[in-house]
Amino acid sequence: MLTTFESTVRQIMAPQQRVYDMLSNLENIEKVRDRLPADKIESLSFDRDSVSISVPPVGAVTMKVVDREEPKTIKFEAANSPVPFNLWIQLVPVTDDSCKMKLTIKAELNIFIKGMVQKPLQEGLERMADVLQNIPY
Repeated sequence: MLTTFESTVRQIMAPQQRVYDMLSNLENIEKVRDRLPADKIESLSFDRDSVSISVPPVGAVTMKVVDREEPKTIKFEAANSPVPFNLWIQLVPVTDDSCKMKLTIKAELNIFIKGMVQKPLQEGLERMADVLQNIPY
């Protein structure tokens, strides 16, 4: 069963294009590595189009960029994950100097798995939105 999780909509005090440019190249993760919760992440590696992260108790997860729609959407697909899922970062302009962002995950979850991962997945999505909202763009 396909299940959708959405972050709250976040205001970012930077132009949509600048935010898109930063987030669409995953090599920019290096600039925010120190903002990631070290106690929650065992390993992290990335290149321009993919990111691999090991998070206990989930294990290793790799996401690859599968589509970029400049300057509004970046779509990821799980390449290595215990659960198949997609992640979207959506950006909408508000003014010349600000935009709004929403994260969406669509995952293929059976009813048993959904009950176990629903709350941690939603919390993780909100934490990811927190980090992305507070990057110095």
